[in-house]
Amino acid sequence: MAEGAREEKASSVDLGFVEETDSWRLLSRFFPSKVGGKPAWLALKSVPTACELDCGVCGKPTVFLLQVYSPRTDQTTCFHRTVFVFCCRNPPCHARNSATPFRVYRSQLPRQNDFYDFEPPDEDTPSSEAEVLQAEKEYNLCCVCGCGGAKACSRCHQVRYCSKEHQVLDWRAGHKAACGAEDGILPMARVQLLFPEFDLVTEPEEWEEGEGDGEDAGEDKEEKLREYEDYMRQLRHNQDRAGGSDLQEKDLEAAARQETEEDQQFSVFRRRVRKEPEQVLRYDLGGAPLWVSRQHIPTAEDIPDCTCGAPRQLEFQVMPQLLNYLQVDSLKDSIDWGTLAVYTCVNSCEQGTAYHPEFLWKQDYSETALTGAP
Repeated sequence: MAEGAREEKASSVDLGFVEETDSWRLLSRFFPSKVGGKPAWLALKSVPTACELDCGVCGKPTVFLLQVYSPRTDQTTCFHRTVFVFCCRNPPCHARNSATPFRVYRSQLPRQNDFYDFEPPDEDTPSSEAEVLQAEKEYNLCCVCGCGGAKACSRCHQVRYCSKEHQVLDWRAGHKAACGAEDGILPMARVQLLFPEFDLVTEPEEWEEGEGDGEDAGEDKEEKLREYEDYMRQLRHNQDRAGGSDLQEKDLEAAARQETEEDQQFSVFRRRVRKEPEQVLRYDLGGAPLWVSRQHIPTAEDIPDCTCGAPRQLEFQVMPQLLNYLQVDSLKDSIDWGTLAVYTCVNSCEQGTAYHPEFLWKQDYSETALTGAP
């Protein structure tokens, strides 16, 4: 079809951005979408415990990464609905293209439920720290990470923990001095384990199919040509250093061509996010992810069905730009990803559990895109 006659299709994607806000606005009763801090649980009972949130590599508890509030208007059981993502903080656990250090859970409630008023909350009434601490005690939440706290301090019985590891962290961070005091509680966030906390706000993506294919295409062609020439020089340099001359020019050309073909998807990714470079999330229920590479893209068979038997569909993807806000860089190792695609039950099923596990697919940058990754 000719360029001028091409049918334009508007984007169905909502983009997520982080914003700073008062921490009380991110509590459960306000049904937030948020990044970092402690999870703002939807169902306040039977929240996931350490054994349900353990890293599949090291076995330690994962910590809260983000949650997305995404109710379904067509299902009364999903008047309130939130998807939670957890992540191991141990960088060596994050192998290339492996989702093993992540956990995803979905929770949903009808409008009439045991935890929240039928009418919307008063968003001008802040909660106090004491109110938050009381909720942790009432619902047996770990005072370190906010997850299910099956263990209590055997000495003061005032605080709870999800694991022995978090109890030790809290003891070293100050509970040793407070234990046995009148309330036995120190201010929140005393253990530096959680990711920084932000509000997660969304707005529709302003994008139409074909956008960026005009003047940007010329820039991309020039950039690809420069990348190709640089890569050819690097291939020749590596060959000379190895002292070999067996590779013919056509072999070098073929190797470079293969690399540039694998990198085409990254160019698509880069053009799409260029308009809103600060986006940290793309919500596109039933859509397709914006992949950073042609490598390690899942097939339908790679996405397991829900335990109810229904297929899963894409709900949202977490973008690499979020890493800029998580303070995870270190001189030795750091947590990294190209994109995290979260898939949930197409029926958003009810199976009698407050929190239902869902599926995450991690894709890293291709080796050739790493130098130009955002």
